[in-house]
Amino acid sequence: MRDLAPMTWLPAKAPAPDAARQTPCAGHDPGSCQNRGSTVGETAALVPDGAGTLDSTRARDIFRGVARLLSAHRMAPVAEVSLANGRRADVVAIAAGGEIWIIEIKSGVEDFRADHKWPEYRVYCDRLFFAVAPSFPSDILPCDTGLIIADRYGGEVVRNAPEHRLTGARRKALTLRVVQTAAWRLQAAVDPEIRRLEFR
Repeated sequence: MRDLAPMTWLPAKAPAPDAARQTPCAGHDPGSCQNRGSTVGETAALVPDGAGTLDSTRARDIFRGVARLLSAHRMAPVAEVSLANGRRADVVAIAAGGEIWIIEIKSGVEDFRADHKWPEYRVYCDRLFFAVAPSFPSDILPCDTGLIIADRYGGEVVRNAPEHRLTGARRKALTLRVVQTAAWRLQAAVDPEIRRLEFR
């Protein structure tokens, strides 16, 4: 998948590539990171009630902006997807070409510092991102991950994530898991009685 176009917070034409702002990252020279951005869009993702990280208002606001950003680039975001290792990713997004991103939402510094499981997500995606609010001190986040700044109105990729391609078998298995998760939730929105059967 090609890099995202540079970002503007409004649904307008994106600026030229050199207009993407640079964001420093922990233990790294700011000039060594490849930063990209994007525009906001519409979201069709469903967030399950009482779902882990996204149970807080701030986290849901960040998710809303992330989902708009991804949707603007024709990536389909699904919240709170259970992985084969028993972990649950905050957001898994699939591009039209099959590329898979995982986005970990951090609502505050303590949320990030208490999380020691995020490296385990890397083997389940082609790119791994953190998504935080504009007030979050992003310099404490690891530089070998991508960075998205988002609020309830939209989002911006300010540092693209390095690529680590999935194997074909794992890509197929994860794609099927995401499809089933999204399908169960869509059906549960129509028929709440089916919620207890949701794929996990």
